Amino acid sequence: MFDFKLQVRKAFHQFGFDLRYFKDSEEGILKNLLRRLEPAAVLDVGANVGQYGQMLRALGYHGVIVSFEPSSAAHAALATAARSDPRWIVAPRAALGAAQGSVALNVAGNSVSSSVLPMHSTHLAAAPESRYVATESVPLERLDELLPRLLTDPGPLFLKLDTQGYEEQVLRGATAILPRVLAIQLEVSLVPLYEGAPSLVHLLSAMSDLGYHLFQIIPGFRDGVTGQMLQFDGIFVRQLPSAT
Repeated sequence: MFDFKLQVRKAFHQFGFDLRYFKDSEEGILKNLLRRLEPAAVLDVGANVGQYGQMLRALGYHGVIVSFEPSSAAHAALATAARSDPRWIVAPRAALGAAQGSVALNVAGNSVSSSVLPMHSTHLAAAPESRYVATESVPLERLDELLPRLLTDPGPLFLKLDTQGYEEQVLRGATAILPRVLAIQLEVSLVPLYEGAPSLVHLLSAMSDLGYHLFQIIPGFRDGVTGQMLQFDGIFVRQLPSAT
């Protein structure tokens, strides 16, 4: 029997592309989860230039988005992306962590790999374009302290963290709001990518201690030569409404 879908996939494979069902993609997973959770707001920590917020809008999410970004150039682009959206709040430029103060941000050549932490040689070998090109001093804030200044709605939250190895520090500064956070999307590294970042085992244990279990995995950063997956996005859920 002729399998049309299989033949289409094979045709795309010849050109180095893969086809996935929408429901198995990051977009499909998020669309379904946000529909079920109905959060009052999505917190986009490590928003870069606004790609995640734009994806949420394309998926039909009409709730509040609160974006956080420390890099000066990325923050300016983020503000431009959100300017015409009255339900998209851009926080003042700052890094988020476990304490208030200031911190040095290492700015990557590809922007998205910028981090407070030193980059590991494994990361640089897999993505040479991510090499650090500058350093910026940025304010350091706790999410517990900053969020109430931006969002007065006490409703449930969805938290997305993309802080290149600094996710655990952000969570330590968010203990007061975590009871409201129904689910967390964050990067999980399978190999060391940033100096001082938590290991896979440590991060899974820490999330369990906070009351979250791993609900879904979204493939992410790969070594272009070996094909090894170096990092994925894990979606961790505290509670999930019953399917209707």
